[in-house]
Formats: sequence, C-alpha cells, structure tokens
Amino acid sequence: MDTIASLFSFITTPVSWVIVQFHSVYGKVFGPDTGWAWGLSIVSLVILIRICLIPLFVKQIKATRAMQTLQPEMKKIQERYKNDKQRQSEEMMKLYKESGTNPLSSCLPILAQSPFFFALYHVLNGIATGSTIGVINDSLLASARKAHIFGAPLAAKFTDGSSKVEALGATLTDVRVVTAIMIVMMSASQFYTQRQLMTKNVDTTVKTPFMQQQKMLMYVFPVMFAIFGINFPVGVLVYWLTTNVWTMGQQMYVIRNNPTPGSKAQAAYLERLTKHVTHHEKTRSRGERAIVKAIVSKGRDRNEFERKFINSLTKVSLVAQADGTVVKGESTAVESEDGTPTTAAPKRQQPKRQTKAQRQSAAKAADDSAEDTADDADEPKTSLSKSDEPEDAKPATAAKKLAPKPAGGTRSKAQSGQRKGPQRPKSPSKK
Repeated sequence: MDTIASLFSFITTPVSWVIVQFHSVYGKVFGPDTGWAWGLSIVSLVILIRICLIPLFVKQIKATRAMQTLQPEMKKIQERYKNDKQRQSEEMMKLYKESGTNPLSSCLPILAQSPFFFALYHVLNGIATGSTIGVINDSLLASARKAHIFGAPLAAKFTDGSSKVEALGATLTDVRVVTAIMIVMMSASQFYTQRQLMTKNVDTTVKTPFMQQQKMLMYVFPVMFAIFGINFPVGVLVYWLTTNVWTMGQQMYVIRNNPTPGSKAQAAYLERLTKHVTHHEKTRSRGERAIVKAIVSKGRDRNEFERKFINSLTKVSLVAQADGTVVKGESTAVESEDGTPTTAAPKRQQPKRQTKAQRQSAAKAADDSAEDTADDADEPKTSLSKSDEPEDAKPATAAKKLAPKPAGGTRSKAQSGQRKGPQRPKSPSKK
C-alpha cells in the first residue's frame, strides 16, 4: 500500500492540503473534531474539482454528440468491412479524422477525476490505519479519527469487523446502516443520471448499437457502484455520492438548456423557446441566439422539431436571422415535413352573422326592388321612343307581324308528293 501511495504522492499532497484548508474554515464553525467539518471539507473538495473540470465536461458533450452523429456512417463501415477487421479499423480512423472527432473525449472528465479519487482514497485509508499522509500530521490525524458522520467514523468500511469499528469509537450496526444507505443513494443517483440521458437526451430518429450499449451501462454502472462501494471508507462514499449528485444536476441543466438535436428534450426546449420569443418578439440571451443560429444554419436538414419552431415564428410574422436574432417580417413561407418552403394559404374570413332586424330589412329591400323591376317591364313604350330599326324595314316588319301564324304554333310543311315552290293549277279533265 505504501508503494501505491508513493506513486500517487504527486496528487496526494495537493488533495490533502486542500482538505486541510477547508477543514480549518469549517472547524471554526462546527468544531475541528466533528464529522460536519471533515465531511463538508470532502464535499467542498468535490465541488472545487468539478468546477475545474467544467471545460472538459463541455468537450465531453460535444464529443458525445459528434459520436451520435457518426453512428450511421460507422454502422455502414462495419457492415461493409465485417470480414476485414483491419480495413474496418482504418476506415473508422479515417472517419474520425475527417470529422475531427476523438472517441476518448467522452471519457475525459472521468479520466481527469480518477487521480483525485485515488488520492482521496489513500488519504482516508491512511486515517483508518493511523498513518500520516501528505500534509496531514499527527494532530489532524487524531481529529479525523474522532470525526463521525451520522455515527459512522470517516475511515470505517461496510466490510470492517466489530473490533476495528470499536477501535474507531463506533458500533458495527451504525457503520453498516450508514454505509448501506450511502451506497443505495450513490447507485440510485447513477441510475437516474444515465436514465434521463437515454430517455430525454438521445436522438430518437437514429437507432444504432451505441444506444443499446448506453442502455446496458444504465444497469451495469449501479451494480458496479454497489459492489465496489462496500469496500470504500465512509469518506470516499461521501466523495462519490457528492460527485454523482453534481453530475446529475449538471446533466439536468444541460438537457434543459442545450439538448441533443432530435431528442424529446429538444422538443420541450423549442416549445418553451417559441412561447418566450413570440411573447418578447426577440431572443434575449446568448444561449437562445446560439440555438436559433444553429437551427437557421441547417437549412433543409432541420428535424421536425426545428421546422415546427420556424413555422411557429412565421405564423406570428417573425423571422429568424442567421446571427440568431429574431425580427419582425411579412414572410408567409412555411416548411413542409421534407423541409421544402411553401406559402401558407390565407385563412377564410367567415361572414358576420346578421341580426333579425337586419335580415328583415334586407328581405324587404329585395322585394321592393323586384316589384320595381316588374313595373318597368309592364310599362308600354310611347311613340316618342326611338326605334332602332330603319325606316324601310318597318312595313315589312308590320306585315310580318300581321301575317297569321300556323295553328298549334307549328311550321307549315309541304304535302307529300309535292314539290316546294308555286304549283300549277290542275286540269278540269283530270278532275
């Protein structure tokens, strides 16, 4: 154990120094030998480390989303070169190089946090064995061995025997109850963190083996935490539980404010953003402008949630700009499901309903107009009215009017056997 501690001495000394500095602050408030002073020192160490790891966490998010985007291409390469593993690896590396993606970037926060975890483990293990480590001297060692968190010593483990626990000034029942509760809380927080990632922040339009792996890890990690947790001191469990809770809260913030495109979280976020932008008629924060800018730059490659967002702005005469701002506009073009812009048809105006008095007055006016039209038709023309017919045509027209019409209103037809035209008179001898 001394050999392993010496290997981590480059990080053990800084970690122990940070814990001692926080202990000196909290010791003035809660007392130097209390579990609150030492426990809050460990919690503060976790928060300090996680704040320093935020840039790596941002890189992890970008790397994870880039890997999700490349999953369809990776699947094609695996199917194409499934019998040639070497060519498959070469094509994978070529794809990573062309896209600028590093598969190890998603593990950066875990890798960067591991040295601090091992250093804290060795510091607490030194407290449990009664040996000084780092900047922790004999007086600080005696104070730490007296510290109890809910009745469990800081250096006690779930697997410790009754004699060792009694040497630390506690009972075996208190140690196992406290450590069991902390292990369950640690595993539950890990499970919930992974579950909200899979159910809310995964692109549901892409089905890849990567999603199946994540689902498997959702159940594997909590079991691993439970198995390893029984061998860790209470102080390490405090560290691990705190970092899990921090990760859960940090991920909830990212899912709510910067979700993965195509996920359920993005649909909920764009719905909130639509209400906010239509109410204020502008984007007010840098994050909102970044989201709108990314949506506008996609063009026809937008997913259904992003097209719905653009169409919602268009319906209220708002236009999203390339820089992420939103301005007033008169555009009526909306996007269909395939991303093709179409013109929205204007809404049909329904006529206003008239009152009973208005309908009666309109009907009376229509009746009066019909009576006036009938009177005008029955009125005879006077001799002073001009005729459109020429003078020479009047006698012929009058004679035509005076000629008798055939009975029954039918035209006269020539008898059968007779030719048309004037007929010669019959001879009397043939009579």
